[in-house]
Amino acid sequence: MDVLLQQIINGLVLGSMYALVALGYTMVYGIIGLINFAHGDVLMIGALTSWVTIGIMRDGMPGAPLWLILLLATLISMVVCAVLNFTIEKLAYRPLRNSPRLAPLITAIGMSILLQTIAMIIFKPNPKSYPSMLSREPIEIGGAVISVTQVTILATTAIVLALLMWMVNRTNLGRAMRATAENPRVAALMGIKPDTVISATFIIGAMLAAIAGIMWASNYGTVQHAMGFMPGLKAFVAAVMGGIGNLAGAVLGGVLLGLIEALGAGYLGKLTGGFLGSQYTDIFAFIVLALVLTLRPSGLLGERVADRA
Repeated sequence: MDVLLQQIINGLVLGSMYALVALGYTMVYGIIGLINFAHGDVLMIGALTSWVTIGIMRDGMPGAPLWLILLLATLISMVVCAVLNFTIEKLAYRPLRNSPRLAPLITAIGMSILLQTIAMIIFKPNPKSYPSMLSREPIEIGGAVISVTQVTILATTAIVLALLMWMVNRTNLGRAMRATAENPRVAALMGIKPDTVISATFIIGAMLAAIAGIMWASNYGTVQHAMGFMPGLKAFVAAVMGGIGNLAGAVLGGVLLGLIEALGAGYLGKLTGGFLGSQYTDIFAFIVLALVLTLRPSGLLGERVADRA
């Protein structure tokens, strides 16, 4: 029972990080029908930016509380990622908006490789230790253990998701995003500027990716230039699983995928008699993707925006 509870906690933490990244995928797809495969690398840029910022602040502000340094580093990373994603959208994706879908897709893959290469040149390929900014004192819950960092990840994710849902459903920007997703031409006739809405969507997605990147680095304790590839790929699987284009579906898909992976890590060895260990948990994401595409191509909650092909 203790093992089950521990894996559920681990799965919720992992799934919450997937959910934040998946929201970036699904928001962009819902509005312009683009799978932004560079999104995972924006996560990586956010984590590396926070790593650099924390190092500078710890040297320049030796008496400052660690939580304050982490908060400031998070805000700076969000700004850097927002500027980066805004620039990518304007220079790489906007000129191809009316092109066949294959063109922006290939551009997104190329942008992913470009960001990884630039990060590798600047920061070198070796992994770097990410400093622990919160208390390491474990908290026991029914025989399972959860760290302060993991509690912070869960709480931050819940707050961010609540704010995002409020923004999309209750604000003028959210209404403009929904109108642009339904029909950008009609939205333009009503006074909405689709280019502005699309840029805002990329900016919001980048800020979510930055937060997820810092969470990922804090939870696993390392950063490197390729760290965004696998979380980005799995978050895409989560978005497809929940119904890409649907915000609630992205959250549901992320949480379910995290739980599936965590439970697989805890029980895969026992179920296979030791033949497969926890190191094979990455296969679950792709097994889930194959099953969803076969049994329910529109995802668990279906698409929010009809395919415009």
